[in-house]
Amino acid sequence: MAPKNKFTREEMVNAALQVVRGKGIDALTAKALAEELGTSTQPVFTCFATMDAVKEEVRAAAERVYDGYAAEGLRQDIPFRGFGLQYVRFAKEEPELYKLLFLTKAEGDFDAMGAMKRSQAKVRPYMEQTYHISAGDADRYFRDLWLVVHSIATLIVTGACPYSDKEIGQILAGFSLSICKAIKEVPGFTDENFDAEKPFRILTEK
Repeated sequence: MAPKNKFTREEMVNAALQVVRGKGIDALTAKALAEELGTSTQPVFTCFATMDAVKEEVRAAAERVYDGYAAEGLRQDIPFRGFGLQYVRFAKEEPELYKLLFLTKAEGDFDAMGAMKRSQAKVRPYMEQTYHISAGDADRYFRDLWLVVHSIATLIVTGACPYSDKEIGQILAGFSLSICKAIKEVPGFTDENFDAEKPFRILTEK
């Protein structure tokens, strides 16, 4: 009979998550995990067949951390704005988890675009109600704003973001206003069946 492992699977995954939070997914080795647990590598391989299996569970744990940030944003008075601010906050507070989830190629649909689509579905009803727009308009609105949010978050985790929290809020507000105005006032904007030159010409002639 194999000896009983003194660490639960959950404890091992939590320890592995801490290694990744501090040093990134590439630093997650059997030795690093054992050191985090204060033991030898034997308990690790008693619980997990391979380190790839550990990394799969760490990714799932990182997804749950991200989901907590997103859920908090969606509870705010303006859910889609709240989501955007929480996305940026996640990047600031959990840069290595952000890199793992959104800057590392993954199997399945939990990558940057997959996360965007799931959040989009959650925010859609609030946007329809708040802005009196269709589901298609809401999806376009959210997608375009998310592209800006993802860009800012990526700048943050790569150490290249020169903007303060206040400036980020202003960027998101300005872009959000622009998209909302385009959806409301430019015929065919959402389905991209519009003449881009005409509205630009009207604006520049004023």
